Formats: sequence, structure tokens, C-alpha cells
Amino acid sequence: METKNPILCDPETGFCEIPGINTNKEALNNPQVKEKTVRLVYFTDPICSSCWGIEGQLRKLKLEYGHELTIDYRMGGLLPSFDNNYNSGGITKPADVAVHWDHASDYYQMPIDGNVWLEDPLSSSYPPSIAFKAAQLQSEEKAVAFLRSMREMLFLQKKNISKWEVLAEAARLSGLDITKLKDDYEGKAQTLFQEDLNLSREMGVRGFPTIYFFNDTGLQEVVSGSKPYESYEKAILKSFPEVKRTDYSKDALELVHKFGSITIKELSVLAEISMSDAEKELLRLQNENKLAVIVSRKGNLWRLKE
Repeated sequence: METKNPILCDPETGFCEIPGINTNKEALNNPQVKEKTVRLVYFTDPICSSCWGIEGQLRKLKLEYGHELTIDYRMGGLLPSFDNNYNSGGITKPADVAVHWDHASDYYQMPIDGNVWLEDPLSSSYPPSIAFKAAQLQSEEKAVAFLRSMREMLFLQKKNISKWEVLAEAARLSGLDITKLKDDYEGKAQTLFQEDLNLSREMGVRGFPTIYFFNDTGLQEVVSGSKPYESYEKAILKSFPEVKRTDYSKDALELVHKFGSITIKELSVLAEISMSDAEKELLRLQNENKLAVIVSRKGNLWRLKE
């Protein structure tokens, strides 16, 4: 029987699926941390194109409801080893993934350059996942920035984030202690990553992105796959109807200051404007020498001018 290659995220469902998994919702009703009103448990993977596709939605969720929620990032282990999937789901070699990623880029309207699979293909998503767990031991905020840096390097710059030297550069950009990161990467983080894999199996996670929404009474909602912002907001409001939305500035430059970098799609989501207007605004700020652009074959990203 033919099985799916986990690298092949389905743009139609917005889901990077792990075949043969059934969700066990009973395992979800024991959240360990309840810092705020609503807790999100987010299963993701550094190379998940569908997860990259919801960056704008997650950023908006943090801006509008971050005062009431905490996000618990968990690594899912999307690609243990490409060698084990050569005849799976129509994939026989890394080059086959390149076309799929280009299609995903068009569908999600996010820059995803599939040529990394032609030029320097990743052997596994486990190294960047373990590195993320190591980063969490230093700082949750810096770990999230590190995950973002890894994804920008992979999807725009075609850098192989399964290599330590690339991970070290992403760590430097995120303000992490690289020496400590390496020690934890080779030690504690291995165990923490395995715990995430075990939790994923216990919860019956079928693929990525999968986000579970908890309140004080337990599991309230599950959103799987890349969805419009309204789907995540609806899950928040179902979990805690009394939660109040926070207003935020939709000025493009202020948003870049807030997050450090932004794509056209992300600005479109955050500023609630069309893709065309978002691109015009970013180009205007670039022309005014306020933003620097990182150009990729499948779309650009803007950062603050250094």
C-alpha cells in the first residue's frame, strides 16, 4: 500500500500529514501549564511549509489576544530521514519535493523556494527541531525568534538547516548563546525532543500545523492545517467567550519594528489590506530607505534597515 511522504504538505487542506495516526482526544485533557486564560499547544516542524503559511495568522493572534494566551511550541518530527521515504507518496528523490514547495509557495502566497531540494537537500528535520528545544532552555522568546530565523534561511535563502553551521548562524541572529546551545543540542534537548514526539503520539497528532486550545476546564477546540485567521479567533472565543481583543497599530513600519521581518502576505493579514496594497507599502518603505529587502525566487521579505 502506498503511503504519504510527510514532506508533501497538501495545500488544499493546509496540512503536513503523518499517515496512520488517529486523534486520541482523551490524552489532551491534561495541560501541564496554565500561565494565562487560554493555553495553545502548537505542534509544528521547522520545515513544515503549511506552518510557514500561517505565520501571519499567528502573529495577529498574538497581537490581539496575546495578553490572554500562552503558546506551548512542540516539535513534531516531520522528516526523520529522507532515506526512509524514497518510494513514498510519489517521492523518489529530494528533487521531487522542489516542485511541491513551489506550488505551496503559490498557494500560501508566502516565499518558499523549493530549489533547496535541488542544491543542498536536507537529510532530516530532526536537527533543527532538537536545536529549537535547546533554544527553549535559554529563552522561550529567543527560541521563537530562532525558529523564525531557521525558516527564513530555509524557505527564502535555500540554506540547509539540518547542518550545524547554519543552525549556529540562526542562533547568533536570535541572540542565543551558541556554546550553550551546542551543549544542550547534544544533551538535554535530545530528551526534550523525544518527549515532544511521545506527546505527539499520545495526543494522536496527524500532522502539522495542529493547535489545541485549552482553558481551565480542559480541551475546547482543535484547529488542524493552515486556516484563515477567523478560524483561530473562533477557537479562542469558544475557549473563553469573555476574552477581549486588544487593538494594535496596523502601520507597516511599526509592525516590522515589532516582529523584525515581514512578508507581503503577513502584512496583508496584519494590516487587513490587500496583497497589492501591502506590496506597495513595503516597496514605499524600501524606497524611503527605511526597510531592507531579502529577495528570493518565490517572493521577498523585508527587514529594518541596519
